[in-house]
Amino acid sequence: MADFTVGDDHFRLDGNPVRLLSGALHYFRVHEAQWDHRLSMLRAMGLNCVETYVPWNVHEPEPGVFRDVAALGRFLDAAHRAGLWAIVRPGPYICAEWENGGLPVWVTGRFGRRVRSRDAGYLGAVERWFAQLLPQVVERQIDRGGPVIMVQVENEYGSYGTDAVYLRRLADMLGEQGVSVPLFTSDGPEDHMLTGGSVPGLLATANFGSGAREAFEVLRRHQPKGPLMCMEFWCGWFGHWGAPPVVREPAQAAGALREILECGASVNIYMAHGGTNFAGWAGANRSGSLQDEDFLPTVTSYDYGAPIDEYGRPTEKFWLFREVLAEFSDGPLPDLPPEPAGLAAPVRAELTGWVPLSGALEALGDPEPAESGVPPTFEELGVDRGLVRYQVDVPGPRQPYTLGVTGLRDRAVVYVNGVREGVLGEGSATLDTPVAGPASVELWVESLGRVNYGPRLGEPKGITGGVLHERQYLHGVRARALRLASFEEPGAVAGVPFGDVVEGRTGLYRGSFELTEPGRADHAGLELPGWTRGFVWVNGFCLGRYWSAGPQRTLYVPGPVLREGANEVWVLEVEGAGAPYAELGPGVPVDTGTPGGDQS
Repeated sequence: MADFTVGDDHFRLDGNPVRLLSGALHYFRVHEAQWDHRLSMLRAMGLNCVETYVPWNVHEPEPGVFRDVAALGRFLDAAHRAGLWAIVRPGPYICAEWENGGLPVWVTGRFGRRVRSRDAGYLGAVERWFAQLLPQVVERQIDRGGPVIMVQVENEYGSYGTDAVYLRRLADMLGEQGVSVPLFTSDGPEDHMLTGGSVPGLLATANFGSGAREAFEVLRRHQPKGPLMCMEFWCGWFGHWGAPPVVREPAQAAGALREILECGASVNIYMAHGGTNFAGWAGANRSGSLQDEDFLPTVTSYDYGAPIDEYGRPTEKFWLFREVLAEFSDGPLPDLPPEPAGLAAPVRAELTGWVPLSGALEALGDPEPAESGVPPTFEELGVDRGLVRYQVDVPGPRQPYTLGVTGLRDRAVVYVNGVREGVLGEGSATLDTPVAGPASVELWVESLGRVNYGPRLGEPKGITGGVLHERQYLHGVRARALRLASFEEPGAVAGVPFGDVVEGRTGLYRGSFELTEPGRADHAGLELPGWTRGFVWVNGFCLGRYWSAGPQRTLYVPGPVLREGANEVWVLEVEGAGAPYAELGPGVPVDTGTPGGDQS
């Protein structure tokens, strides 16, 4: 057991000054069987600490229904085995380019704009969640012989609001649950962010990608004493579907890291290893003004341009960071663990079974719904990830008029009398061809990821307005969900009535491939040439979303989900399939594009 404190000038361990050389690694973005390897890579790069967020929505998908909360404790134990301290950022909001900023759909659906405020109902939900979660942290604090040295209060709150009562209540709540290690906040190095997000008496830290000296000068105006720390040193950036990849040049990033350390500060490299947004958990962003914002969904890969890439391999940035960190570390750095190996040879998974989306919905979807006057949102249906089929009739007889959707979030494939008529999006939500009545309309709507940052946090998904024929709302709507969670159940597709493949169609496909090589690869990369948009599972494990919009073309397959012998693949295609096969290979680095500037 040891005593970790925040001194007037340094962090201190049993009274002795220490510098934190930390790296972000999110346990929920890395397969558990690979935690030990990735943590060893952090140690080999020269780090003495690991930082992780905690996604509330993963662990409490429904009120009072908790799933594997102990995963955090297992990860902290793995960090301890690796010889690393740990910083925990439990939220309740985490941002992290994660679905809904980590807040459960039932929370934002119930409390709306009252989330992240002093609202008693919202705080009550947080308190119940913390009562389940925080024992995983408390029993692993450094003063009890564990690795946890600090815990964060909320996350970058100064970028969102100014409710000091809310922040103080969260800090008190952590203490009431037994957190005894130092608490801290983190915000951008700007006056309005630090005044909005700081808590008197708690350490404030800053998040930035460059300009350490200027950033710490701003922090010192608000906090004259205490150790300096960059809690998020953005060494890379994340990607959006349909946008060119963003890359930070390794030497430039290494220079910015050196500047932080030359200021005498501690650092948390964000991300040291990014991992993957498995199972459709990627979030989204809004750009522009509040009145005219573009919707930007985040890709499945969270490689982030990190020094340890999505496949667990060291990059040029890794070696440059290791060189810098070695100058500020105590003693020689450990050797790297063996580099992960991909498949020895490419493999093709032939997709031999198929069922249309309607058949998958019958087998795996929610019960047949009652008719409602207006279309329910995903939040009203309690749907986090997946599709909702909205059905509505156009009365007749009537002449052809335009058919469209108000408040569409985010994308809909539309069928009229069983014939596909188009794909609608938020910025183009009217069919090109007018529709006459009577007619039967189906809209298969998918959320591409909930906003994880900014004032649009918690905005509802699905059809949030209505279906319009000319300027008339169509009422009498039937909405039925096909949830990604339904594929997570054991034997999920056993009852699906697969038939022969019909190429090019939307629907659920099933296939297989054989692995005969001795042992098991550490990873593979999976591609679907010619396919449009959907999700892929290997042996029941959801790799995440694919989309021909790019820039990502290859999905990461963790080696622990592969088997020697027969392996099964499911593909849920929602817009239009290519040839009936998937290709698996040794894996490639995420597309890097043209190096750009820093992301500060």
